[in-house]
Amino acid sequence: MTSDQANTGAQSNSAEHPWPVRTVNTKIADWIHRLGQIWVEGQVTQINRRPGTRVAFLTLRDPAADISISVTCSPDLLMRTEVPLAEGSHVVVLGRPTYFTGRGTVSLRVTDIRPVGVGELLLRIERLRQLLAAEGIFDSRLKRPLPFLPRAVGLISGRSSAAQRDVVAVAGTRWPAVRFEVRDAPVQGPTAVPRILGHLADLDADPDVEVIIIARGGGSVEDLLPFSDEALLRAVSACRTPVISAIGHEPDAPLLDLVADVRAATPTDAAKRVVPDVAAELAGVAEMRRRSAHALRNWVRREAHVVDGLCARPVLARPFTMIDAHAEQIDRMRRDIRRDIRRRIDAEDRRREHLSARLGTLGPAQTLARGYAVVQRTDVDPAHVVGTVADMPSGARLRIRVADGAATARVTEGEQA
Repeated sequence: MTSDQANTGAQSNSAEHPWPVRTVNTKIADWIHRLGQIWVEGQVTQINRRPGTRVAFLTLRDPAADISISVTCSPDLLMRTEVPLAEGSHVVVLGRPTYFTGRGTVSLRVTDIRPVGVGELLLRIERLRQLLAAEGIFDSRLKRPLPFLPRAVGLISGRSSAAQRDVVAVAGTRWPAVRFEVRDAPVQGPTAVPRILGHLADLDADPDVEVIIIARGGGSVEDLLPFSDEALLRAVSACRTPVISAIGHEPDAPLLDLVADVRAATPTDAAKRVVPDVAAELAGVAEMRRRSAHALRNWVRREAHVVDGLCARPVLARPFTMIDAHAEQIDRMRRDIRRDIRRRIDAEDRRREHLSARLGTLGPAQTLARGYAVVQRTDVDPAHVVGTVADMPSGARLRIRVADGAATARVTEGEQA
């Protein structure tokens, strides 16, 4: 627009000849769009990602003044940032101012977002986290369990710091006999890491120290940088003694929390984790004793009930009943056996008498008693009974047996019948 056109527009604009809103908004949009692409620095105070849309909305605030501007960008741009954006992030953005004539609002359409200040620190920490994660240093399988009641507790913290007082006081209240090996070290600044590394190696080599606490009372990202130092992280990973990270408060998350065996939300939480509560343990012991006694009494009652049930059974209540019944059966069987034996003996006696009578009837004695004789030739060997005249030649010696005795004779002459 030339100066003549501007003067003409200014003269034509009056109470009698006002501009419509559309003209005003169009002229404002023309002037804003002339800025082109610009770099803007600010603090993110609001992030609004709308699922299913192609636009994400942010609010960028000037940290030194109560002034903010709306920002729009692609959701993919937020996902591509090396450091995840969150409310409070300090960034530099590249964008083009846009004036929406329909609503009369200004927004910044950005195509690049870069962290600055703390964002750069977070970027460096994030790169280190990814490197150590790829090496497996954060693997949960490497975490060592804490001892139930350590002989001594190593404590690395600032000299006379609130974190040191909290850990010692809370642990002493929970378990008065706890013993600390305290090592004072700067917890921020360039000398912090070397001093902490020296104390860590000293405590790890002490055979009485069974757990080590590294404590600090929170702080800004810059203050907590020593606890994301690569040398310290690798030293903690190589320790033989379990290490508890108690850096700051719940929102603080240095990389030491990922390497340590246990991450405590606060120094007070670390003290609670490292030693048991003596009052709670005594109460637990009393409760276990009560439950054990109750369980034992119930067991005795159950067993007594079982014994009573067994004793009430007939076999135990009247144990001789079974014996008596078997005794009667044995007596009956004995009587039966005797009766059978006597019957068998009587039958055999009768059979013997019958056989004896038959034998007597058929035997030679009865024949001899009727006048018969048995003649044996005795001059030959063996002697034998003669049955024919031929068996008795002249001169043969004979033995003649009759019913009441025997006599000898010699054959003088034979005679055929």
